[in-house]
Amino acid sequence: MQLRTTGLTATALGAGLLAPGMAPSSVNAQTLEVTLTIPRLTVAEYHRPYVAIWLEKEGAPAKTLAVFYDVDMKNNEGTKWLRDIRQWWRASGRSMKFPAAGVTGATKAPGTHKLALKPQLAPGNYTLVVEAAREVGGRELLRLPFALPKGGTARAAGKSELGAVTLTVKR
Repeated sequence: MQLRTTGLTATALGAGLLAPGMAPSSVNAQTLEVTLTIPRLTVAEYHRPYVAIWLEKEGAPAKTLAVFYDVDMKNNEGTKWLRDIRQWWRASGRSMKFPAAGVTGATKAPGTHKLALKPQLAPGNYTLVVEAAREVGGRELLRLPFALPKGGTARAAGKSELGAVTLTVKR
């Protein structure tokens, strides 16, 4: 999944992810490669988790990068349970309209999933946050801090709803 870049600069400016007066050409071009593992759980009633991935930067509103939910339900009813991804919902979810082009997608089956995200970000300290919530299951939230322009790799491991999550920042 890749973020649509149309309008991203204006959105990033409004979200405080670009410094005021900073032109897109002066922003470090980078790709955030996220590898997300959804564990196979042996439970009586299994439902695929809803997952939200977003960026936090001190002093700036949260920026949603991806949301996986039941997009195939009639009358967009899958959005009804998005508020169960509580931290993301409070940070930015409740102000979004769904489906959101370039951001939303279907829930993912157990296994490893890779995303290449290309937000335009100003230098600074960020946190990539991944949160999962599952019907008749639990919730889990992982935080992966990183800095730009330094980049590098950050890793976290969940204990229930999420498995290993790896973020690699490539320039």
